[in-house]
Amino acid sequence: MSTKNIENNYTADSIQSLEGIEHIRVRPSMYIGDVGNRGLHHLVYEVVDNSVDESLAGFCNKIWVTIHKNGFITVFDNGRGIPIDIHKKEGKSALEVVMTKIGAGGKFDKNSYKVSGGLHGVGISCVNALSQKLIVTIYRDKKIYQQEYFKGKAISPVKFLGKTDMQGTKIYYLADSSIFHSITYNYEIIANRLKELSFLNKGLHLFLKDERKNIEEYFFSENGLKEYLPILDKNQESLIKNIIFIEGEKDTTIVEVAMQYNTSFKERIYSYVNNINTYEGGTHISGFRRAITRTLKKYIDSYGTLLSKDKLELTGDDFREGITAILSVRVMEPQFEGQTKTKLSNHEVGGVVDKIVGETLDSYLEEHPIDRKKIIDKIILSAKARQAAKKARELIQKKTPINNNSILPGKLADCSLNNPEHCEIYLVEGDSAGGTAKQGRDRNFQAILPLRGKILNVEKAIQYKIFENEEIKNIFTSLGVFIETEENKEILNINKLRYNKIIIMTDADTDGSHISTLILTLFFRYMRLLIEKGYIYIATPPLYLIRKGNHYQYAWSDQEREKILNQLGGRKSVMIQRYKGLGEMNAEQLWDTTMNPKKRTLRKINIENYLEADKIFSILMGDEVPPRRDFIEKNAIYAKVNI
Repeated sequence: MSTKNIENNYTADSIQSLEGIEHIRVRPSMYIGDVGNRGLHHLVYEVVDNSVDESLAGFCNKIWVTIHKNGFITVFDNGRGIPIDIHKKEGKSALEVVMTKIGAGGKFDKNSYKVSGGLHGVGISCVNALSQKLIVTIYRDKKIYQQEYFKGKAISPVKFLGKTDMQGTKIYYLADSSIFHSITYNYEIIANRLKELSFLNKGLHLFLKDERKNIEEYFFSENGLKEYLPILDKNQESLIKNIIFIEGEKDTTIVEVAMQYNTSFKERIYSYVNNINTYEGGTHISGFRRAITRTLKKYIDSYGTLLSKDKLELTGDDFREGITAILSVRVMEPQFEGQTKTKLSNHEVGGVVDKIVGETLDSYLEEHPIDRKKIIDKIILSAKARQAAKKARELIQKKTPINNNSILPGKLADCSLNNPEHCEIYLVEGDSAGGTAKQGRDRNFQAILPLRGKILNVEKAIQYKIFENEEIKNIFTSLGVFIETEENKEILNINKLRYNKIIIMTDADTDGSHISTLILTLFFRYMRLLIEKGYIYIATPPLYLIRKGNHYQYAWSDQEREKILNQLGGRKSVMIQRYKGLGEMNAEQLWDTTMNPKKRTLRKINIENYLEADKIFSILMGDEVPPRRDFIEKNAIYAKVNI
């Protein structure tokens, strides 16, 4: 990251105030997405991002993050320290202005920060507003200053505490439990973010300490994206040996790309703007895709006869199938769609990325003819497979029900209500359990679709085979959804979705878990919108029926079974039935434990971290055995039944 033309003139005059923070506590979700687990951890990211911005500006190379036993979080960096002198416009310390005013921050002054992440000056004031208590300590100009806040408001002036040789900013805060559902932090979530930041900011030292478990971890990357790509792509078989690395700068925009082709059928592009994961893409992704398509098209000319013989028409998707890429751009004044910054909208950035990626990729292809041939052969194979998949999808689309008179799969036992908002469907493992579920359900609003055995593993299969699979076609048709092409992009059309809840119901054993994971893989890879919209659930059947005389209870775990046995005074005269499958329950039992909305437990499927979810599906359902074995060995001790 270039720091030229940045002067060390970060003073009170660099801080510009826009408005107050009262609105944050009233509408917190507008600023941090939600007040659940994601929003809680988003606060940590915001504080860390401020420190990373100091690193991007060239004034910080170490950041320490601590999760305390008392619920507090500390983020400490060795940057310049927030200015504490009097802000001319506000008439108070610049530190207090930064901490208590929306839009107040050095990021609005081009001389202070060339690029920055965070929430454009909203970040730290947002954290302050949503904290029950926050103490900021400044180490600046060989002096120590401190100020304390309560729910976003200063409760004392800035205090001078003494002299020091240290330099930086320390934020110590307690999230407000009256706003968040829980203030218990997940170590892995924070660790994964710091690990990600270390790759995106080579040379930056990040330290994480969890006092609750006495865990410490250190993150540092010397080669950045070059080291990150093999980690993201480690479960794939490489098509070419080399990682194609691209970097360049134009019009104050800095572009860095690491990319590689593998033998899979998927495109994986991980994009970042000023360290922010733009998982919805934006103009930088569009520029990257244009460059890939345009550059490779030049080398397809020699295949003209073959293409015309097979009547192949190449699309952008064909050029990117099997590509894994990390795209990181630094932009001086990024514009995003939405407050949570998931999609870049700066038009000029697309052109910069297009030019830099195109030029470097062209040179690479010229210099590596063997790799070039492998990539082009894969592109042509992709086009052939896409045409076959299109025919299969069109068949599904023709069968998609428009109204109740449309043709539905014969195995589907539909419900009688027509309003999707009040309807739900169970995807049930096996015909036997499906039959029991049909008998036990409420026919008014519950539909049953039995699935024969283990459905196709979409992680390994070529796309047209997926859409030719009978069970998968039945799922698409029953749900009333289909994949269509819009502006050369495949999207899931859910306008005719027939159910408000889609519930996966499998046996409570290893095979059942495998089938559940296969179905979730299908939804994640081809119907992710249904997960993001909150339609997907997993049913929770019991493991045990415990009976003593006329009294009976169900247990969903070994621990719950032992608790019930203790309540009954031991095992004497007690009958314990271990359910090996749903088919072992009669219709009444299945309704009572698993399908009755008044008693059942449903687990809603959410995607908290797309990158982590993508990696886990690749590990669990991909071709490579060693990573799967390592994952199972590492995580088996954490496996448990959720109730």
